Amino acid sequence: MASHGVRGRSGGRPTLEEVAARAGVGRGTVSRVINGSPRVSDATRAAVEAAVAELGYVPNTAARALAANRTDAIALVVPEPETRFFAEPYFSDMLKGVGSELSDTEMQLLLIFAGSDRERERLAQYLAAHRVDGVLLVSVHADDPLPDLLTQLEIPAVISGPRSAAEPLASVDSDNYGGARSAVEHLLSRGRGRIAHITGHLAVYGAQRRVDGYRDALREAGHEVDEALIEAGDFTEDGGRRAMTELLRRHPDIDAVFAASDVTAAGAGQVLREAGRRIPDDVALVGYDDSAIARHMEPPLTSVRQPIEEMGRAMIDLLLTEIADRRPAVSRGLERHQVVLATELVERRSS
Repeated sequence: MASHGVRGRSGGRPTLEEVAARAGVGRGTVSRVINGSPRVSDATRAAVEAAVAELGYVPNTAARALAANRTDAIALVVPEPETRFFAEPYFSDMLKGVGSELSDTEMQLLLIFAGSDRERERLAQYLAAHRVDGVLLVSVHADDPLPDLLTQLEIPAVISGPRSAAEPLASVDSDNYGGARSAVEHLLSRGRGRIAHITGHLAVYGAQRRVDGYRDALREAGHEVDEALIEAGDFTEDGGRRAMTELLRRHPDIDAVFAASDVTAAGAGQVLREAGRRIPDDVALVGYDDSAIARHMEPPLTSVRQPIEEMGRAMIDLLLTEIADRRPAVSRGLERHQVVLATELVERRSS
């Protein structure tokens, strides 16, 4: 006996019309059942579902998306050069969390780099054509025009870390302030008194909050904040090397360094070793992210763990909620969704 689930009358894949004929209903009724419309009786729904099962009908998701004015695609936009994306574990962990949360949906994920003016112009044209249902923005600087463009186009969007305390878009972040405080408090508890800080890119709000946490932890412990012990970095290894070189030039008596990322800490550690400073005997070192780099450094790096994969999953949850409503939260005038996840200090031998 031939299987009904292999092919339709024409020998190809079963069609919507064949499902309608088998169920004894119209084509529009089948579409309503497949798309989950409540305007169908239980008996009719059961008949259509039975016909779908008997014929092995697979809905044309592209046609369904077109009819619903949807693309079933989400863009993960990284306004950074590709080299930085592949060099820093933060981005791969974020991508892993986003991908795992999307795996049970029909959404496709597009990875788009927008680190140059030309790439940004091309992305703006792409978004203006509404070729995606929503956008995840990762590593956004305060002056980045992309979030405002998304608001103007009314494209649902979630940002990884707000641009400021007044961020109008939905955002997911870790507790940058609290994480920095825990790093400095740990170094103080180890008897360190000349604690330097190599910042992240200060156009990123999260980097600013880490500086705030560093300063407040020192003040509350009764230490004066020496601004000469703060050196601007950019979350990169090269930035860590440059900043550490400058800090040692100004303050050769530094006995601890809190770096805004593990990658930055790796660069700082190289300079310390080249200068003959032992870690942690002469200079204690703490990073941020608790990436694989922290575990593989010698000595292993004490680092502030932020739940990056969980952040990626939370971003998808927020974005899918906005897509289901079909309007970004900022346009709906709803309370801003700003999720802040806890951090944890992971102690290792570098401090």
